[in-house]
Amino acid sequence: MTGLADASVLAPPVGDPIVAVAHVTLRFGGVTSLADVSLQQERGEVLAVIGPNGAGKTSLFNCLTGVYTPQEGTIEFRPEGKSAVSVVGRRPSRVNRLGIARTFQASRLFNALTAFENVRVGVESRLHTGPAGAMLLLPRTRRENRRSRDRSEELLAFVGLTDRADELASALPYGDQRKLEIARALATGPELLLLDEPAAGTNLAEKDALQDVIHRVNTEMGVSVLLIEHDMRLVMAAAHRVAVLNFGRLIAMGTPAVVQHDEAVIEAYLGRTDAGTAPEGGADEAAGPEEGT
Repeated sequence: MTGLADASVLAPPVGDPIVAVAHVTLRFGGVTSLADVSLQQERGEVLAVIGPNGAGKTSLFNCLTGVYTPQEGTIEFRPEGKSAVSVVGRRPSRVNRLGIARTFQASRLFNALTAFENVRVGVESRLHTGPAGAMLLLPRTRRENRRSRDRSEELLAFVGLTDRADELASALPYGDQRKLEIARALATGPELLLLDEPAAGTNLAEKDALQDVIHRVNTEMGVSVLLIEHDMRLVMAAAHRVAVLNFGRLIAMGTPAVVQHDEAVIEAYLGRTDAGTAPEGGADEAAGPEEGT
């Protein structure tokens, strides 16, 4: 993996937010999942959202993608070269068409389809051919079919799965399934990619491969990445900045080097120590060697 400072050195310029969350509160009955959360992500940034289990991380993702509608606050997405658009109250399919794609904690692959077919499903969600064109194989349909095939092959190559294109998704090693999910999300052409615990259940070599994919998605494709992850080593190496949630509240935000030594963050993960001081390794060491819970 790359060192801690790598992501921060290459941080994108501020002042061009791609998404802005302001005073968002989400309740389920008497339970508050998000409490007055405000943050923004810069265009071209890899922003990680961390926190203990139940902190509200996935709830935030679900608000950003239209799965949940918060009772209070605003969420605006700013496509490049266009005016800001509110995502609150929009269906997930409409949010995706704005330019936001995501993966999930649990695999959502089509297990009975091949790796190639899974990616092509994502590509073809952006095609314009209607039923008549598909049945008659009109010239436009044939052109779109060629573009769809070529783009699917490009994305499989991008995540290193060319040799597994014809294998069923269910037969792939778990680390390759996670990369396939990223490829399928990229197939929809997003400007912002949300990754929900992409390294969960993977081994060290698979984590290294995922870090490389995330870095290349950001630097080579120019896609902003919002990342939920429990593996602190991956977070610290991949993210330009880190936002920390605890009990639905934003308690810290900054560069990885700053956040990992923040007293509020350390307390959220460990509880307050008797001396009121942080462990020598900060939050990174506090999380332990396998942060998969």
